[in-house]
Amino acid sequence: EMFGYVGDLRPKAQGRANYSMVFHSYSEVPATVSKEIIAKATGE
Repeated sequence: EMFGYVGDLRPKAQGRANYSMVFHSYSEVPATVSKEIIAKATGE
């Protein structure tokens, strides 16, 4: 979900912002999402 964050932040901060990301926690993936991931990984 954070992919592209720097690209969005840079123009808004005019190149003067600092950022850092820190891992917070894992959470369970909803069943519908996990089925999609498995289907893509197995080629179904």
